[in-house]
Amino acid sequence: MMWRLSEFGENVAVIEENGREISYSELSSLSEKLRGYFESRCLVFNFCSNTLGCLLGYLTFINNKIVTLMVDSLLDRDLSNNLIKTYQPKYLWLPKDKAKLFSKYETVCEIVGYCLIKTDFTCCYNLNENLALLLTTSGSTGSFKLVRQSYKNIISNTNSIIKYLKLDSSQRSISTLPMHYTYGLSIVNTHLKVGASLVLTEKTLMQREFWKQLKDFRVTSFGGVPYTYEMLDKLRFFRMDLPYLQTMTQAGGRLSLNLHKKFAEYALKSGKNFVVMYGQTEATARMSYLPPEKSLTKAGSIGIAIPGGEFSLVDENLEPVTEPGIEGELIYRGENVTLGYAKCVDDLAKGDQRNGVLKTGDMAKFDEDGFYYIVGRKKRFLKIFGSRVNLDETEQLLRLEFEDIDCACCGVDDKMYIFINKQEKIDDVLKFISSKMSLHHFAFKVLHIEKIPRSESGKILYPALEGYYDKL
Repeated sequence: MMWRLSEFGENVAVIEENGREISYSELSSLSEKLRGYFESRCLVFNFCSNTLGCLLGYLTFINNKIVTLMVDSLLDRDLSNNLIKTYQPKYLWLPKDKAKLFSKYETVCEIVGYCLIKTDFTCCYNLNENLALLLTTSGSTGSFKLVRQSYKNIISNTNSIIKYLKLDSSQRSISTLPMHYTYGLSIVNTHLKVGASLVLTEKTLMQREFWKQLKDFRVTSFGGVPYTYEMLDKLRFFRMDLPYLQTMTQAGGRLSLNLHKKFAEYALKSGKNFVVMYGQTEATARMSYLPPEKSLTKAGSIGIAIPGGEFSLVDENLEPVTEPGIEGELIYRGENVTLGYAKCVDDLAKGDQRNGVLKTGDMAKFDEDGFYYIVGRKKRFLKIFGSRVNLDETEQLLRLEFEDIDCACCGVDDKMYIFINKQEKIDDVLKFISSKMSLHHFAFKVLHIEKIPRSESGKILYPALEGYYDKL
């Protein structure tokens, strides 16, 4: 049993939007009730929302070795149906108001606003004994490609995060991220493991109700992706009176250097912790963290490997990089490295295909103190007039120069396409980047787009931009 809920007794486990508190004992009793409807190990789809029902399902399934796929409850109907057809779950666990969409199946029970629905699949395939959890590689597109996480993966990463964030039962976090997203799920895992509390809300940063909940429920921490912190900056977060807030964590992509410094300075001046982290779904959640006391002096760094993990770099010839400042592909080793991918139902029988080693696909370097810095994706390079150009570094240059624009860079060899959300800045951007990189302006095409397409975690959806320049 991964979560020993009853051990924390009357500690508050969950606070709902309406202020209702659910103790660990109550959560344990609800879990036992739900468990009674399952006869054996099987696959269940958990359609996620930041509510008690979703959390109850997740904890019950993991604790009782029922393999779970976490799916966005707002996922397009056709995409969710395709996932169901591909992986043939025995049960669906979903919000009550979604049950009518699956009326052809049998409704088994209803608990705390969620329904358990039994499908008509025969479920004759095998589930690997170590398989615990399935997460999509792209929650917003319903990708068939799933990450296979083991029980050991989840336990190892949870314990590491608890250790470096120094979590205990006094902590109280609020759900700023969805549970079907590995970062959001890691916050759930770590807080419930130590008997802490979760405020479950579907309100967003842009709603006054969110900030009222954060204050009224005495929230001590929240997590966010880069987009979260961009919004906080625009919301004048630094002027807010938040006496109970202790810790802010950031992952899900690289925060601009300017914003990193802003939040690091705010945290250090106000006695709070700002912790930048780095991770991937393929590593369960986290691979590194930047200690809060280093948040300003090592601004821009992803920090050091988590407890129990190890980083290394290899060059293009797969030789180890041993000198500071030299770029190489970032390799991670640790018990939180997941089993591999699944692309069809038969893949759920597969064992560990990674053996604790993950090639991240990120290019990085380390400094003299052993702190790592991501410099871009391995495949995010173009050759322009014979020069190798890093697209991620180009974006960083633009964001540093033009703080009021959002941008994305992609393209083909000898032609970089720069998408920006401010039409009046096209000429300025073209002039700047051509001069900065000492390349003729013919190498660049600056295009206006109303909004840079991003995933739910705030990462830029580069494939969505390809259609624009394919026509040029």
